[in-house]
Amino acid sequence: MNFKSGFVTIVGRPNVGKSTLLNYIIGEKIAITTDKPQTTRNRIQAVYNDESTQIIFLDTPGIHKPKHLLGEYMVKTATNTFGDVDLILFLIDVASGFGKGDQFIIDQLKNVKTKKFLILNKMDLITPDEFIRLQGMLKDLDIFDDVIAISAMNGKNVELLMEKIKEQMEVGPMYFPGGMISDQPEKVIVAEIIREKILMYLEQEIPHGIAVEIEKFAPRGDQDIYDISAVIITEKKSHKGIIIGKNGRKLKGIGKAARVDIEKFLGTKVYLELWVKIKEGWRDSDFQLKNYGYKE
Repeated sequence: MNFKSGFVTIVGRPNVGKSTLLNYIIGEKIAITTDKPQTTRNRIQAVYNDESTQIIFLDTPGIHKPKHLLGEYMVKTATNTFGDVDLILFLIDVASGFGKGDQFIIDQLKNVKTKKFLILNKMDLITPDEFIRLQGMLKDLDIFDDVIAISAMNGKNVELLMEKIKEQMEVGPMYFPGGMISDQPEKVIVAEIIREKILMYLEQEIPHGIAVEIEKFAPRGDQDIYDISAVIITEKKSHKGIIIGKNGRKLKGIGKAARVDIEKFLGTKVYLELWVKIKEGWRDSDFQLKNYGYKE
């Protein structure tokens, strides 16, 4: 049997379910998911393996109109993948309808020669008539090699999607060891888990002004426990108080929720300490963006 492999990028506007789909395919929490847009900031590489195939998925930040250097970096990270892969999956959230953001991405994809699948996500949240109307409209665009409706949340039609993706892969090498599911260092995924819990706990105006920096990540001697210390970076003094909460309750809640997921990910007990620091304007600072891993 000829072994097949290839690269697939998942693109779409913010908050359409890209990370949810990736996590479902891989079967592990690789990318963080929240109901807030622009959750993913970096291009996260995850690896799908079976007996005859290895597919490297790139989960990209949502493509949007940037308002700061971090936003510019996020959009560039997403669009730079178009010509570097074997297949592009363009996700649309059918529950919220087809919008200007979707059209903006389609306009960029029109001249891209890479094969493209249109993925209609959240199909379970609309009526059959609404779906047929939207599917017909999008098929008429005539730039996609296939149109597939799924629900990334509950896995509906994801197996069908995977079969169609495998058909597009060509005979190739195993790029990563068979047991590897991500090229992201453990510290990066732990920082992202913490950031996910912050996004879940915080008010609407704060989430995108935060970053997480891991200062300590080490096993405790011969004990089956990891000591992790992380700093939550925020842009405004007023936000620091909101993150900490009355009597420190919000920060404790963030820490407790993060620790549960980190322990599942690492497969060991975790002692987690969280701190909050203010660094004004870090999203518009080249130095700070590089410091937090958002620029090479």
